[in-house]
Amino acid sequence: MSAVRTLDVALGARSYPIWIGAGLLADSARWRAPIRGRHVLVVTNTTVAALYLQRVLAGLAGLQHAHLVLPDGEAHKTLDASGQIFAALAALGASRDATILALGGGVIGDLAGFAAASWMRGIDFIQMPTTLLAMVDSSVGGKTGVNLPQGKNLVGAFHQPRAVVADTGTLATLPVREYRAGLAEVVKYGAINDAAFFAWLEVHADALVARDEAALAAAIQASCRAKSAIVARDEHERGERALLNFGHSFGHALETVAGYGTLLHGEAVAIGMLQAATLSTRLGRADAADATRLARLLTRLGLPVQAPPLDAAALLAAMRLDKKNEGGRLRLILWRGIGQAEIVDAVAEDEVAAVLAGS
Repeated sequence: MSAVRTLDVALGARSYPIWIGAGLLADSARWRAPIRGRHVLVVTNTTVAALYLQRVLAGLAGLQHAHLVLPDGEAHKTLDASGQIFAALAALGASRDATILALGGGVIGDLAGFAAASWMRGIDFIQMPTTLLAMVDSSVGGKTGVNLPQGKNLVGAFHQPRAVVADTGTLATLPVREYRAGLAEVVKYGAINDAAFFAWLEVHADALVARDEAALAAAIQASCRAKSAIVARDEHERGERALLNFGHSFGHALETVAGYGTLLHGEAVAIGMLQAATLSTRLGRADAADATRLARLLTRLGLPVQAPPLDAAALLAAMRLDKKNEGGRLRLILWRGIGQAEIVDAVAEDEVAAVLAGS
C-alpha cells in the first residue's frame, strides 16, 4: 500500500478524517475503527460490486453485516432505491448504532448517505468513493440526496460521514469517460478560489489525463483540502459553501433536461462552468480571456465545452428549481475571473436564456 495522505474535516465533535492512498479498501484495521456498532450494511452498485465488494466484506469479519447491490447510474438515484436500502437495513435488524458503508461513486454515496440520515433519524455511514468525482467532491461535506424527475437532489439532507476512505487504486479500473468527468470537479476548485492551483492544472493537464500517480494524488489532496476548509466554515451552505456550486446550476439543468445518464455529472459541470463564465463576461463581470483559458483547460482534459441541442426554455425552467434561488429569482455562482467566484443574486433571466440559447 502506498503512503496514506490524511486530511481532517474540522466540525468539532463531528470531525472526521479523509484518507487518500492506494490499497485502502484492504486496510480494514483503519476503516473499521470508526464503526461503533455491530450492524453494517454495504451499499454498492453492480459495476463496483464485481470489482471491490468481496475485498470490503472480508474486512467485516466478526460483525453482523449484509450488502445491497443496486443498478449503476444516475437514473437510479431515486426514492425507490432509498427504499431498497431501508428494507435491507430492516432485514439486517439495524439498530441506531448501525453503519452504512457507501462503496461506489457519487450516486451510491448520495443514496447511502441519505438513507443513513433517515434511518431511525440518523445512523453512521462511511464513504468509500471509487470514482475521481466522488473522491474530490461528493464524498466530502455531508450532502446527501436523491433525484426527482423535476430536478437533481431536490430531496436530501446534510449528514456528515464518519470517515472518507479514498482508495486511489480503484481509479485504475475507472472508464476513461468517468475518470475525465471527475477532473471537472478538480478544475472547479481552481476556478472558484485558487488561481495558483488552476495554473498548476494547466501545467499538469497531460499528466492528469495519463493518470500519473503523483499528479493525481496531489490533485485529489488539494481538492479535498479546499472543500474541507470551506465545509468547516459553512457546513450548511448559508454563505461561502455555495461557491462550490460553480457551474452546477447550469449543469444540473443540463442533466435534468437531457435525461439522467445522458451526460455524466462532471461533463455537465464542465459545460456549466463555461456557461457561467460566459454569462459573467456577458454581464461585464469578467474578462473573456478567462473563459477562454477555462475552455482550453477543459478541452485538454477531454471534457465537453459545448452543450447538446436542448430546449433553452426547458433548461431555464429547470434552473428555476435550483435550491440556491431566493424570492423566486435566479441566484447563480458567477466569477470575476479565474480564482474569483462570487454569489450573484437576482440574475436577469433573459441574460441566462441568451447564454443557454448560444450554447
